Amino acid sequence: MHYVDEGPEDGPIMLLLHGMPTWAFLYRHMIPGLVAAGYRCIAPDHMGFGRSDKPVDIHWYTIARHTEILTSLITGLDLNRITLVCQDWGGPTGLAQAAMMPERFEHLVIMNTWLHHPGFEYSDFIRTWNKDWHEGGAFHRSKPDAALLLLLSGGMAGPEVIIPAIREGKDPGLKGRAAEDYKGFSAPHRGLPDEGYNGMRRFPLSIPLDSYDNGNGAAQTLHYRTLLEWKKGVHFIWGCTDDTFPEAWGRKWAGQMNARFDGLADAHHFLQNTHGEKLVELILDGKH
Repeated sequence: MHYVDEGPEDGPIMLLLHGMPTWAFLYRHMIPGLVAAGYRCIAPDHMGFGRSDKPVDIHWYTIARHTEILTSLITGLDLNRITLVCQDWGGPTGLAQAAMMPERFEHLVIMNTWLHHPGFEYSDFIRTWNKDWHEGGAFHRSKPDAALLLLLSGGMAGPEVIIPAIREGKDPGLKGRAAEDYKGFSAPHRGLPDEGYNGMRRFPLSIPLDSYDNGNGAAQTLHYRTLLEWKKGVHFIWGCTDDTFPEAWGRKWAGQMNARFDGLADAHHFLQNTHGEKLVELILDGKH
């Protein structure tokens, strides 16, 4: 497993967790500000993503395994005084750590994510996203270019550009910041054979509404219930234009945990990519 490790070795930990289809590059706008505030930032790449190894057997990838590997990283580095910053699949894998090893964590920052539990209402976007990775779907193809959806979600390119590129494998003809961001996010997969994309394929096929066991649905439910009793600091920061995890869900969850909620009205699902400096400001303010 590859991870970024920046900041003072003896500083309190910021554990920064990404989801699909990103890697630690997602936190590039946040790490400098957090390090300047005295934090040691640890930003791992999930297996199959970024600069981490990419096992070719698609069935190797399960949410339980991702969770176990993250546990090994935390215990192997003996991380304590952890502030968890999680988004997307960083939620199910990262919040599991706080539920299982609460003594190592002192604060949770939860952004545009979820934990599966009975009664959770999956958005239409998630249901469509899941279907698009099955046979016949938009991403059921060789070397799926899911990084393009990050640009669409962030408002850096419109659907008239992104959707044909995804469905037909066309060059999207990106320019400016969109081109630079796309280059960075897609870099670790560039030049890989088709099997190098199997980690990326597996995440959307592991959503518990479709694959309860592979998605670690029972454990997610347990962790959700455990964390409702969390007595330490917790701070929800939400991109309020997200179709994946709508603002109403974030506010509901924050209310269940009696937590502070900060909504960013113009932020989408990947708010780290577009609002990094603002997130640092809010995270540091929430620690006081």
